[in-house]
Amino acid sequence: MILEDPAWASRATIVELGERSGTSPATVTRFCRSLGLGGYTELRVGIATDIGRADQAGWEVGIGADVLPTDPLDRVLRTLLAVDLQAMHETAAGLDVRTVETVIEALVGARRIDLYGVGGSAAVLEDMQMRMHRIGLACWTWSDVHNGLMSAALLGPGDVAIALSHSGRSTETVDMLEQARASGATTVAITNFSTSPIAEFADHLLGTSVRETSYRSAEMSARHSQFLVLDLLYLAVAQRTHERATQTWTRAADAVAPHRTPHEPRARRGADAPDASGGGAR
Repeated sequence: MILEDPAWASRATIVELGERSGTSPATVTRFCRSLGLGGYTELRVGIATDIGRADQAGWEVGIGADVLPTDPLDRVLRTLLAVDLQAMHETAAGLDVRTVETVIEALVGARRIDLYGVGGSAAVLEDMQMRMHRIGLACWTWSDVHNGLMSAALLGPGDVAIALSHSGRSTETVDMLEQARASGATTVAITNFSTSPIAEFADHLLGTSVRETSYRSAEMSARHSQFLVLDLLYLAVAQRTHERATQTWTRAADAVAPHRTPHEPRARRGADAPDASGGGAR
């Protein structure tokens, strides 16, 4: 009974435990003493303590020791901010600006651009694809390996393929970048690990510097640093294609403008505002 439902056992009386296990209170007492305990009270305390430890351990594995269940919201916010800012600062400090410049030049002159990533990386790349498309670059995101491989096979010299993988070990992403390189495209990998398998197929490697926290997986912690690298590429490309970027951005903005609700300040209640019955001021 204790192993099947320790939470219940930690609250049960000695009589209830005896009845549920088909024994008597005396048998429960003898069981406690066989464990070296002074009695049933000590057993209940021990069960409750172990439950607390297990709950805490589960929290630390899934959420983290740095953020505890009892922490106030402002402390959680400060912890998140500190960790994300540190990762972004370390990523910026570790970027090779000359490599970034080379990638930017390739993007500016590219016939088409492929972006490869799966899972959370794909979500990050979707944002990048939309922004690049908005400034006039032919850009596609591929997360399905079959579709991505077909697209990669159609690339050639002058095209660019960017793969995003925090671990650098996502086989689908590695396979797509490998195919792009075999097709003659300029290949770029954005990863946290420079010696990971994906680096083997990258002409240019852009690194993030993210340490896994105890309350978030490394992939989740990497998002802000990945956006930092991608934002840098996007803004630099927009700078170098300013005239075209401005024109395409304006056309795109004009196209969606009719689908934006106009901002109209609400009428104030007063002598000049309609009353609840719908009538005007009198």
